[in-house]
Amino acid sequence: MGEELDGMLDMYLYENGQLLEQLEMTTLEKKDADSFDDDDINEFFRVMHTIKGSSGIMMFDNIMKLAHKLEDVFFYIRESHPDNVPHLELVEKILAVSDFLREEFDNIKEGGEPTKDSSALIKDIDKFLTKIKNEILEEDKELPKEEPDEGPQQFYIGAAGGDKFKYYYVIAYYRNDTQMSNIHAYALANSLKEVTDEMYYSPEDIITNEASADVILEQGFKILLKSNLEEDDIKAALGGFDVESTEVSKCSKEEFEAGFDVPNEIVGSDTIDLGEAEAPAEDKKEEKPEKKDEVKPGDYVIENKSAGKKATFAKNKKSKAAAASYISVNVNKIDQLMDLIGEVVIAESVVLQNPDLNVPGLNLTNFNKAAAQLTKFISEMQDVIMSMRMMTLTNTFQKMNRIVFDTSRKVGKDIEFKMIGENTEVDKNIIEHISDPLMHMIRNSIDHGIEDKEERKAAGKSEKGLITLEAKNEGGKVLISVSDDGGGMNPEKLFAKAKKNGIVPRDKTIADYTNKEIYQFITSPGFSTKEKVTELSGRGVGMDVVMQNIQSVGGMLEIDSEYGKGSTMTLKIPLTLAIISGILMEVGNQKFVIETGSVKEFINVKGSSIIREPDGEEYLNVRGQYYMVVRLNEKYHIRDGRKEIDDGIMILTEYESQKICIFVDRLLGGQEIVVKPIPEYIKKVDGLSGCTQLGDGSIALILDIGTLS
Repeated sequence: MGEELDGMLDMYLYENGQLLEQLEMTTLEKKDADSFDDDDINEFFRVMHTIKGSSGIMMFDNIMKLAHKLEDVFFYIRESHPDNVPHLELVEKILAVSDFLREEFDNIKEGGEPTKDSSALIKDIDKFLTKIKNEILEEDKELPKEEPDEGPQQFYIGAAGGDKFKYYYVIAYYRNDTQMSNIHAYALANSLKEVTDEMYYSPEDIITNEASADVILEQGFKILLKSNLEEDDIKAALGGFDVESTEVSKCSKEEFEAGFDVPNEIVGSDTIDLGEAEAPAEDKKEEKPEKKDEVKPGDYVIENKSAGKKATFAKNKKSKAAAASYISVNVNKIDQLMDLIGEVVIAESVVLQNPDLNVPGLNLTNFNKAAAQLTKFISEMQDVIMSMRMMTLTNTFQKMNRIVFDTSRKVGKDIEFKMIGENTEVDKNIIEHISDPLMHMIRNSIDHGIEDKEERKAAGKSEKGLITLEAKNEGGKVLISVSDDGGGMNPEKLFAKAKKNGIVPRDKTIADYTNKEIYQFITSPGFSTKEKVTELSGRGVGMDVVMQNIQSVGGMLEIDSEYGKGSTMTLKIPLTLAIISGILMEVGNQKFVIETGSVKEFINVKGSSIIREPDGEEYLNVRGQYYMVVRLNEKYHIRDGRKEIDDGIMILTEYESQKICIFVDRLLGGQEIVVKPIPEYIKKVDGLSGCTQLGDGSIALILDIGTLS
């Protein structure tokens, strides 16, 4: 029973979490409109009704009462169609309820109880509802009847006993828009245990299988009962639990013991319609009985039916269970699977690069064929597992939409928020690391970037500011930019502040830095252009948090601005952290790896092509362009590395439009690389971002082109 309750709780949190995201997404999309349309109100009503019902089943009273109160608001708006509903005030009420519920759900996830007091929020929403009602009365419109708040009906009937049992075949039908019908079905089955001696139901896996909800909606929830109760008592026990209609019929002991494998014709079944009024007597017509063929086992199955109507029968048809399109899996299992495929990739390298295969005269034709097939399958498996970890940025972008709404109202600025490319997919671990940086960047644009209305008007701009959040894929990386049409950054002011804070050496002048380098000062710890500390800014920690989080996932931040026109901050992050495609090379006895996307060209050069500066720096002339040369043997003190340019090879790499040439001894080929972090006890070394294990057991260092020069 404990496992079943845990399953119910997990499903409750998952389903209602999805509903909250849907609610908040629609609310934020329409926040700038004049009002919500009828479809929106109906959607909000259904969401609140579902959360209320499922919370009642789970006995979370504070959540149920709050959901019911907001449901009342949508009920009155839907039924009365008032013209003067304060739209922004309604948006704030919806988001306040969403925040409360989300906090309660998070508390439940952590093993706690939903103990927050919702009475103040309920009182606030009740005042809003009273305000709407008064407006309706002023317009001489009739108020709709109050929707009764009926909880699940509870029945207690003595446990079944005696020698003479009766057997029943029951089908419970739910409305087509019922959410989590499998949980409602579980609650129904659990209540029937009190009044039956023996019971079976189908589908059996209503708690552990989400797809069972679709089956229940399409085919109904089927129950076989053994009880000494009369048929009327069984019907009474089936009331409530959001059941719209039921079919109850007696069956024989043999049919009961046969279970659901051999469906039987329901003879004399009595349909109880809990959702529709009884049809007028004049509409009922007596139908003539039709001559039927002899019934054989398996001839009849229940077809899919609309809620509230009697089941129909079709001869010689096979019932089809709803196919599950999606399945929820614990993310820890996906992480374990990702780790395992990484180990499989390493094991593949160990097998294919085994020195025992280098025996002269050994025929490896069949082995090579099998190895090629293995490599193909492992590569496809890796792609599938990687795709399982990929998630769209939609939810993350919607959170930023909420931040813009809340923050702009706090600072009193009118801001339009535009989202582009929210369907771009990124590794889940990456998404978890970029939410905080994006939040700080958005707040920075609102508080520092967008000017007040008077300033914008004086500059000839629209009074409404614009912030654009955009994501796109580019060369194995994801670029996420936050742009605003605000006042931009003043390089002179930033430089003066940086010099005052000791970020810039005293002997340096503004001429020693480019504008992009000056803009990077805002990411320094403790740096802020605000003189007064506020709730949103002034402490100099926001952009520092951005840099730390982005660097932890191998990303970087690029800042560009035009004074008086606006600013753009761009995050460049890898698609995934787990496995990359790399180029393997060797310097002396040490192996290195460069990510394939960073490599632009391999060049065989002669010493005459190298230009040496007095300070020792070297540059390579490639078709009239000069690029800095980095010798890995000198940078990392590898004694047995080649020194003559003619004996090695140059690799032209690019990072953020900056190109450098790396001199190595030899290339070893391309390979899938499982990225491993460098142990914490090893001091951070510039130019290295991680390491990997090769097939022969040796370790290769992964180069970080951004910090190599």
